[in-house]
Amino acid sequence: MCCKRYLSKGVVSMSEEKRVAVITGSSRGIGKGIAEQLGKDGYAMVINGFNKDDVEKATKELADKGYQVVAAAGDISKKETHEMLVKTAVEHFGRLDTYINNAGIAHIGNLVDESAEDFHKIFATNVDSVLFGIQAAAAQFKKQNDGDKVRKIINASSIAGHIGYELLGAYSATKFAIRGLTQVAAKELGRDHITVNAYCPGIVGTDMWDYIDEKMVEINGGQKGQYLKAAIDGITMGRVEHPSDVANYVSYLASTKSDYMTGQAVQIDGGVQFI
Repeated sequence: MCCKRYLSKGVVSMSEEKRVAVITGSSRGIGKGIAEQLGKDGYAMVINGFNKDDVEKATKELADKGYQVVAAAGDISKKETHEMLVKTAVEHFGRLDTYINNAGIAHIGNLVDESAEDFHKIFATNVDSVLFGIQAAAAQFKKQNDGDKVRKIINASSIAGHIGYELLGAYSATKFAIRGLTQVAAKELGRDHITVNAYCPGIVGTDMWDYIDEKMVEINGGQKGQYLKAAIDGITMGRVEHPSDVANYVSYLASTKSDYMTGQAVQIDGGVQFI
């Protein structure tokens, strides 16, 4: 068995109106914040991550808060993983309404020193996964034949997908690519009542930015925390971004309130960039 379902006390059985989401990379960080918010919104969810123990732990924590969740670990750079995630949603909850391509990794280094191995790895994780998620979700949405009800595909880009950042060349390239996939998928799937949008976080206080800061110190010298602090100092709102800040916007994208919005990649960054 690839998955484990968690049903907390007091959670009602699935109804025809219940919405169901798959969230990749939702065992921690931004993805877990999104799962917390969608759980509050009434979604049943498939929780995913690469590490099985992390996924099981996060899923249990969410279930203990009263949400209907199922754990499904897997490598999102593989097409079959996305097909498995969709199948899991349908088998456990009867349908799929929203597919969130959240998972991704960062890589720090000068472009002139970039190895083919590292470049291909970040593209497989960040870009191939979005393509496979779009394909798996769209196939299920069309199969469901929900009439004129709008179904959602939501992708994780970044402020680095709007402006390239020094030492984040490969990462920025993947996030620009995700914006492109988002626009094209929106155009191709709109007549099927499927919207495709992206969210673009800024400086979020997660493990990823701890990693970025550490790598910056290795390359440029300085003290631990120096580059993260400098990045935070450049935020108009004067504080680091929380996963809940991103989740609030994703909640909107996943709701019926955004049914007429598609092909967009909006920066949720507290005012780092104004473009």
